[in-house]
Amino acid sequence: MMDRRTLLILALACLAAAGGWWLQDRWTNRTPRQPPAPAGVKTLAVGDSASNYALPDMDGNTTALAKWHGKVVLLNFWATWCAPCRQEMPMLATLQREHAADGLQVVGIAMDQPPSAAAFLKHLPVGYPILIGIDADPVPTTTFGDTAGLLPYSVLIGRDGRILKAKLGALDSSTIKDWLDEANASKS
Repeated sequence: MMDRRTLLILALACLAAAGGWWLQDRWTNRTPRQPPAPAGVKTLAVGDSASNYALPDMDGNTTALAKWHGKVVLLNFWATWCAPCRQEMPMLATLQREHAADGLQVVGIAMDQPPSAAAFLKHLPVGYPILIGIDADPVPTTTFGDTAGLLPYSVLIGRDGRILKAKLGALDSSTIKDWLDEANASKS
């Protein structure tokens, strides 16, 4: 039989382990807080219309998000130097191929200069439109709520042009499925 001291040490060890597990779970599953936007910069939030927002495409032609009105639009902010961005791009390309007929349009927004983005896309063609956000003022990630400027950052826009969801960090298939289910359920 164990003495009281051994039982006390064992109980404290179990308590410390449970506390460590709880802290680790809270840390890894938390959504990072965004700092406030710079003074004078309006950020869009869930429920706001994004239809009038426009950026240049790879050829320098201005493209407004209204071009895809009536479709569910998944904006994905990325850069060539962003490892998680590069990892999720093949999944987004597959998503575009598989769900285009359902009214989904993936739109990549490169936070790189056009020559860098073009060179990268030669090695990893994605099959969805790419807009260029690096020279826009204010920075597009800030406009869409990523005031920290971290990548990747994704925004889901409903058929009516209003923002439905936003996520900092790489998307996974479960999140995308949930987002598309919600967007298709609203049919707005």
